[in-house]
Amino acid sequence: MVRRYAIYDVFTAEPLKGNALAVVLDGDGLSADEMQAIASEFSLSETAFVLAPEHPSHGARLRIFTPVHELPFAGHPTVGTAVALAEAAHRGATIDLVKVLEEEVGPVRCAIRLEAGQPSFAEFDLPRHAEALPASFDRQALADALSIKSTDIGFENHMPMLWSAGVPFVTIPVHDLSAAAAIDFDLARWEHMAPMADGRLAAAYVYCRGGRHHQARFHARMFAPGMGISEDPATGAAAAAFSGTINHFDQPVDGHHAFLIEQGVEMGRASYLHLHVDILRSKVSAARIGGHAVKVAEGQLFI
Repeated sequence: MVRRYAIYDVFTAEPLKGNALAVVLDGDGLSADEMQAIASEFSLSETAFVLAPEHPSHGARLRIFTPVHELPFAGHPTVGTAVALAEAAHRGATIDLVKVLEEEVGPVRCAIRLEAGQPSFAEFDLPRHAEALPASFDRQALADALSIKSTDIGFENHMPMLWSAGVPFVTIPVHDLSAAAAIDFDLARWEHMAPMADGRLAAAYVYCRGGRHHQARFHARMFAPGMGISEDPATGAAAAAFSGTINHFDQPVDGHHAFLIEQGVEMGRASYLHLHVDILRSKVSAARIGGHAVKVAEGQLFI
């Protein structure tokens, strides 16, 4: 059978930046083992498979695989697939539309903006609010896993914590951009000390204030050996978890808050994630994540 696919660079308006995503547009009939094998063949951080929706009013059902296992939810596949489906249905149009994608975590509402001749943009409502999970961390052990000094861990009142909005991440604050750039991630040390949550090894999400881009509020790096990803240039699921970190430590006032997060800079794949958080009575009442996506390749699978 011939199955169409496209490769998108996500969380960027420039080709060959951001986080590359394979979208298999004709996923119906594939088994989970076949999907996993195809994702391993693409060897990108994630591959999304588009299936017929279970609810007729929804845009599609989506299954997401890293090179080694399936994820219940992920940000750059959600943004990239929403753009891919919209562009396929409205080629060359300027239009705003909304699609609901059925993911393993639940239905995910996406808003897409297409503008003729310009990179497309999509954002999605978080299907789950970030939740702090019980965990304790030894600062020196974290520093050893990142190959930095223990004094580089933490800034202001920010401390390492375990958070999940569907996928678990240890959010690790570091002092500044120099500390973030100095990281040399030690896989063996991380696997020895990282906690398990939601049935999987938690990934490391390292962040500091500011960024290379003058509008960036935070600079981040993400390492996920449990997902088969040495380092990821853009991680929407981590930004979703990070919304809890921001509210917990920074305690923004009630209202709407927008944060631009840059990631992938050290990899030469600069990515920009738009995180929007609504605070009501000191709690996150709603949050969404968005970014651009550009198609860089398309083709066919004969499977």
